[in-house]
Amino acid sequence: MKHLKNSTTFKATDKINGFECRPGIYTLNGASAMRKAVNFTIHSSNAESCTIVLFRRGETEPYAEIPIPDNYRIGDTWAIMVYDLDIYENEYCYRFTGEYAPEKGMLFNSKTNILDPYARAVTGQSKWGKRSASGDCYHARICTDVFDWGNFTKHDVPFGDLVIYELHVRGFTKSLTSGVKNPGTFDGVIEKIPYLKELGVNAIELMPIFEFDELFEDREYNGRKLMNYWGYNTTCFFAPNTSYTSGKEFNHEGDELKTLIRTCNENGIMVFLDVVFNHTSEGNEDGRIFSFKGLDNSVYYMLTPDGRYVNFSGCGNTMNCNHPVVQQFIMDCLRYWVIEYRVDGFRFDLASILGRSEDGSPMENPPLLKMIAYDPILSGVKLIAEAWDAGGLYQVGSFPHWNRWAEWNGRFRDDLRCFLKGDNCKAWAAVQRITGSTDLYPPDMRGMNASVNFLTCHDGFTMYDLYSYNEKHNLENGWNNTDGDNSPTSWNCGTEGETDDKSVNDLRMRMIKNAFLTLMCSRGAVMFYAGDEFCNTQFGNNNAYCQDNEISWLDWSRLGRYGEIHDFVRAAIAFRKKHDVIRKRTGQCSFGFPDISIHNTYAWNDNFRDDDHVIGIMFAGRTDGCDDAVFIAVNAYWGECPAELPKLPHGYDWSIDLYTNVPYSSDTDFNRTVPREGNILRLAPRSAVAASIRKL
Repeated sequence: MKHLKNSTTFKATDKINGFECRPGIYTLNGASAMRKAVNFTIHSSNAESCTIVLFRRGETEPYAEIPIPDNYRIGDTWAIMVYDLDIYENEYCYRFTGEYAPEKGMLFNSKTNILDPYARAVTGQSKWGKRSASGDCYHARICTDVFDWGNFTKHDVPFGDLVIYELHVRGFTKSLTSGVKNPGTFDGVIEKIPYLKELGVNAIELMPIFEFDELFEDREYNGRKLMNYWGYNTTCFFAPNTSYTSGKEFNHEGDELKTLIRTCNENGIMVFLDVVFNHTSEGNEDGRIFSFKGLDNSVYYMLTPDGRYVNFSGCGNTMNCNHPVVQQFIMDCLRYWVIEYRVDGFRFDLASILGRSEDGSPMENPPLLKMIAYDPILSGVKLIAEAWDAGGLYQVGSFPHWNRWAEWNGRFRDDLRCFLKGDNCKAWAAVQRITGSTDLYPPDMRGMNASVNFLTCHDGFTMYDLYSYNEKHNLENGWNNTDGDNSPTSWNCGTEGETDDKSVNDLRMRMIKNAFLTLMCSRGAVMFYAGDEFCNTQFGNNNAYCQDNEISWLDWSRLGRYGEIHDFVRAAIAFRKKHDVIRKRTGQCSFGFPDISIHNTYAWNDNFRDDDHVIGIMFAGRTDGCDDAVFIAVNAYWGECPAELPKLPHGYDWSIDLYTNVPYSSDTDFNRTVPREGNILRLAPRSAVAASIRKL
């Protein structure tokens, strides 16, 4: 338990409803356990009065109420110390009085229980998919920080070296095929750390782990219970999702998550959190009132003049992120996760909303984004923006950055997908993306720390499905296949869905390897979705947000069936790590080669026609006093094509390290020689190769 210095000098001054109390600490938000008391601090700009409501653990009816006196209020903040509370047996929430006028954005009701937005732990939905006896009422618990970080040393990976593995905590190990002791939990992820380390990833990005409401708009369809499985509907921003733990953590919630973060760092793996500050699970006018709505609705949400909810998030409401009070709340939250949980970075969902003003218009220099960029506590963490929102604001390449913000590069995903499946007019765009997207992120303005390159993520097809389906198959979501992305960037290789046709299946394996080789040989951080390395499938569902079942859960049995892809991905990651020249400028190569050079069918020819489907890229430099060069060639054409290797000085030759047209066996190393005539490689249809220099 944390103790306040000289706390014995704080004597109770008042008795309120039988409790010894005194004014509290106004800058200490939330409920904090002191030596002999609990400090409660809460603020509201428009409420008239505030009452603490106390519950025995697990009970639905309060046993006591403590109205906070007016003289305990300074400005818009109430602070009170309540003595002799047993924090292990108490839960709490608040009630506020004030004006009830929805047309003015005021929703105060003295009978509505309001969850503390700074709560460190939340009850009411601790068991996945079930509400507790308290029903629609969330209670908060008072936490103690007793976690032993030991001799913790933060592991840092330079941005360009990142290989990020995006995963859903529950779906990653929920299937019995995962073989873990505690499936669907933080502990289940811990059990898979040796697997992740052996694969070669050095960062994991956890889909939302803040307490969220998976039962938000839950429904039955075709005999299945559908729910908000992904978790992009936050209930409380300071509390970890208690249903992701393998056991109960009364009053020290978060220990299992902290153990995951500590263990990852010990194994050279950073941990990023996917955070959702753009909206909450309170929804629109028809949604529940349990937190911000009943605390200060007109402050925390963007509202129309008649009090209705603006919906730039596509999820019912939009947080008013550039209101000063909301800015402070978001900053407090980010600092908390960095200080108390030692997280290494954040990916901000629909981050363009964070750059909208209080009237919804885009801002040139959004103060919140600037505050995050320059905050001294956050200075060591990675900041990654999903640089668009559901209101049509698309900012890939133009997101406000201050040389701190990186972006999910949606242009990388779209351009490379189109090129790899053989679309015309995409060769030059593919070259731009692989070489760092300098057209979007000029190095003199953004450095090389702006682009997170990816081809798949939670939102869309898995890598296997990307080359198994032309169309989305989302009927199981219950929206008559109207939901999900409709962009035509996938290709079924000739047959829709599963097939016994060997030629189609062989082509699919080659296309997946082409995608991974291209991704791993691109400059910038790289990311892929969990299970893609062993062909996990969602059966053509490209919007599995509501599927808490085998559609979304990783099927680990496919690791054996598709060992070819797993081994190739591991080899491609190792190749990327071995050659610094892929990831960054390393100094002038003594051969005279530039840092990056562009080639097509013929070396040193960087002119592309609309119908060109072959690209060649060479990265060159000098690392640890030694020359190095890597050449990547991709043939996205349906027939064999030549690709000319650049000529090397006497005493050197090209070594083929990875080739996607290699028949697989368990001992293959994917470097079987490509048919070659001098410096001309004969690339098989729809294949890719990576080569590096070697001394003769």
